[in-house]
Amino acid sequence: MHRIYLSITFIISALALITCGKAQQPTRAPAGPYLGQKPPGLVPEVFAPGIVSTKHLEVFGIFSPDMQEFYFVRRGGAFKDSTLLAFRNGENGWTESVVSPSVGEPFISPDGKTMYFGNKYMERTDAGWSEVKQLEAPFRDIPIMRLTASTKGTYVLDAREEVGTLRYSRLKDGKREQPKAFGKEVNSGKWTAHPFIAPDESYLIWDSVREGGYGDSDLYISFRQKDGSWGPAINMGPDINTERENIYGSVTPDGKYFFYHTYFDNGEANIYWVDAKVIEKLRPEG
Repeated sequence: MHRIYLSITFIISALALITCGKAQQPTRAPAGPYLGQKPPGLVPEVFAPGIVSTKHLEVFGIFSPDMQEFYFVRRGGAFKDSTLLAFRNGENGWTESVVSPSVGEPFISPDGKTMYFGNKYMERTDAGWSEVKQLEAPFRDIPIMRLTASTKGTYVLDAREEVGTLRYSRLKDGKREQPKAFGKEVNSGKWTAHPFIAPDESYLIWDSVREGGYGDSDLYISFRQKDGSWGPAINMGPDINTERENIYGSVTPDGKYFFYHTYFDNGEANIYWVDAKVIEKLRPEG
């Protein structure tokens, strides 16, 4: 399995894109929402082919809450090491820039003020993003790959363990609870990782290797029940899950599209998107 254990080194950088020793013009995307791309329907499509998704490895695609920034990690071509890149929307369309060497799997808080990288984070400043900081205990002691957060401030996180474990930590009276493991509905199978909690906490998406899947790692969803418990894990189906590793699902902040990425046999990966109505089609009736 192509698990990525990214470098923890971080340097805020104004590096130029360099290929064969010569400065390379930054990649641009057309004006308009979603990097000027035509939105997909209920069948997943490669996101921004030739712009974001190329013949190299592109993973961890996320939009900022205002939908004016798109972040992802690339390795290959001009980038020997995994590198965090951003497209930002301006008067002349979207322009790509280097943010930094990759420090982990990015997620931006619903208020747009914090970018998490597992148990590390950056805060948004007037000049961009702060230096990387460390979450306090107990989170700094957990080998977190992906941490996401709801609008209520609930953390949902994984841990790089033998089989992986998803946990949650709520805010109560301004204080954060100790992380608690989800039940067997979520934490089952040979591998469990990369959670995404809906902003309103109405559903949870993650990837897992378990019996009944379509191949390597599949994407699953659980819906919050009326009594506050979590429903059974639902495989997101053969349109999304293939014989390959399909992981790192999330929904755009505007709620319209579901993003994830897929690895290929040669170690490359591309980012995919699909209409978020696929989620409602999976929601049990009643």
